[in-house]
Amino acid sequence: MSHSSINKVTGAGLLITLGIIFGDIGTSPLYVMSAIMGEKPINNTLILGGLSAVFWTLTLQTTIKYVILTLQADNKGEGGIFSLFSLLRRRFPYLVVGTVVGGAMLLADGIITPPISVASAVEGLKYITPANGYKYDLSHIETVPIIIAIICVIFLFQRVGTNAVGKFFGPIMLVWFSMLGVLGFGEIVKHPEVLAAFNPIYVVYFLKSSPNAFVLLGAVFLCTTGAEALYSDLGHCGKKNIRVSWIFVKTTLLLNYFGQGAWLIARTGTTLNGQKPFYGMMPDWFLPAGIAIATVAAIIASQALISGSFTLVSEAIRLHFFPKFTVKFPTNVKGQIYIPVVNNALLIGCIMIVLIFKESAGMEAAYGLAITVTMLMTSILLYYYLKKQRWPMILVLMIMAVFMTVEIAFLIANLHKFADGGFVTLLIGIGIILVMYISFRGGHIKQSMVVTEKLTSYRDKLRALSQDTTLPKFATHLVYLSKAQRDDEVESPLIYSILYKRPKRADFYWFVNIELTDEPYTMEYKVNVIEKNDIIRVRFRLGFRVQQKISVYLRMVIQEMVDKEEIDLDPYYHAFIDKNHLGDFRFVLVDEEMSQENELSIVDDLVMQAYDSMKVFAGKPEKWFGLDGSVVTHEMVPVIIKPRTTAKLKRI
Repeated sequence: MSHSSINKVTGAGLLITLGIIFGDIGTSPLYVMSAIMGEKPINNTLILGGLSAVFWTLTLQTTIKYVILTLQADNKGEGGIFSLFSLLRRRFPYLVVGTVVGGAMLLADGIITPPISVASAVEGLKYITPANGYKYDLSHIETVPIIIAIICVIFLFQRVGTNAVGKFFGPIMLVWFSMLGVLGFGEIVKHPEVLAAFNPIYVVYFLKSSPNAFVLLGAVFLCTTGAEALYSDLGHCGKKNIRVSWIFVKTTLLLNYFGQGAWLIARTGTTLNGQKPFYGMMPDWFLPAGIAIATVAAIIASQALISGSFTLVSEAIRLHFFPKFTVKFPTNVKGQIYIPVVNNALLIGCIMIVLIFKESAGMEAAYGLAITVTMLMTSILLYYYLKKQRWPMILVLMIMAVFMTVEIAFLIANLHKFADGGFVTLLIGIGIILVMYISFRGGHIKQSMVVTEKLTSYRDKLRALSQDTTLPKFATHLVYLSKAQRDDEVESPLIYSILYKRPKRADFYWFVNIELTDEPYTMEYKVNVIEKNDIIRVRFRLGFRVQQKISVYLRMVIQEMVDKEEIDLDPYYHAFIDKNHLGDFRFVLVDEEMSQENELSIVDDLVMQAYDSMKVFAGKPEKWFGLDGSVVTHEMVPVIIKPRTTAKLKRI
């Protein structure tokens, strides 16, 4: 899908939206009703109350909060909690705490979405038994190897990009949602009394039915866990396509949930005994095909969360909450990215979850607690967004009162899952928060020691070095990447590298600064000529979703300057070189390492050690900046943040 097509509703756009956005929330019928029922005797209060809670959760949380309200908070078409924070951080910088917590918990919950979706689908194989009219008995089949194999395929698929995935999975998801609706409608016709569950009074009866009924809200919450991923994936399809397709998706989901309720009404007084209402609705002859479709739908559910995780991490990198992991752009479609280290980390985490819990029933206990925290954090940010948009305060407070009441109730209910597995995702989330703190704090410590120099102070020395033919020429164009914010300054280590470490003679000295904007697709540049035909500083203003092909962009700048006669390359051409050739380039990347001369506090010292260790996972800087390794030179510069106390020597 092209970038322009995500801003308008089209048949192709709606189809791709089904394949990318709604996988997670669309596979919830596999396990929600069985989680609500558990092993308790089936009764009307439990059925109608559970269904009513599901309906109003999908209406209040998914439809009103996310599809209608939160999707308005898009950052030039991009969504997710970090993108929302980008819209607010200048005015409300303290929201960074809630943003970090929410983002970390969403990533943590992303580790359990693929296992529970795939496990719930694959466990349908246990219904292939002679009692159901089949030749083989698969009721005792070992599903763990199958689940792990499918998960490995899912993560292998990510490198091709969500555009290809969406085109392939969109039609399948259309079949999936259609199947949900047809199966559910067939059962509702048999027991139309189930439609009484639209009345919210049944939620009250449900909560009053037993002292432990409130805990069951944790199971109800599973029906809306994909809403946060829906917001994160906004940039892939656009809010118009999401809103229109949600009408179809919600209709089929409700038909299936109410259909499962009707199937349960026919079994009042019994227990599920491990059965899943979702598969119970299927005719025996359709079961193999239904299991196959459910398994593919589970794969799509996993893909939605994974692509959303890539989006979240890429935006967190821009905000300095993660090391600069290598970000790849598998297609030319804007908004589609692939982060290998995140893909691999999620894969390992998913496999561990499968090995720990083995079955979807065990995973249900761990699922939902972390994402509830994320939804609460999003609600807090949404409050400030609506306030910034000058919504009437009384209306904002009323909206927030509803959302916060619902989400706090879900959080309390989900806390009962802590000992049964909820602690797993919380521990993973805390680990991610720690990584984000180290990245942010470590970068801040390093930034605090940056000493800059005026380029004009070194104009004569650099010009003299360019003209000193006694030194071998290092490059025609010598390029340094600078973090200095002012257009006439660079860091001291860059000057040290050129003049003192090993004098580097070049015809042109380029100092390039990259400013990442809060908008996703900005592509601008500014030039400051310090010394004509010698020292030039370039500032690129690039959106946070723009691939940083710095080598390509700089050549474009130089070519434009040549065309406008702002610089003259004629004196530097050799007789055998075509004058359309810009000359050779050499990029020098100055890497900073902590000096042994530092004297930091114990906490800061540990932070800096961890910060340096995480560079192993960050990938090579030249990949981040889109540079060819053959034209890159690395140099190490010691960083002294707080020098040790000067020792006193006594001469004898």
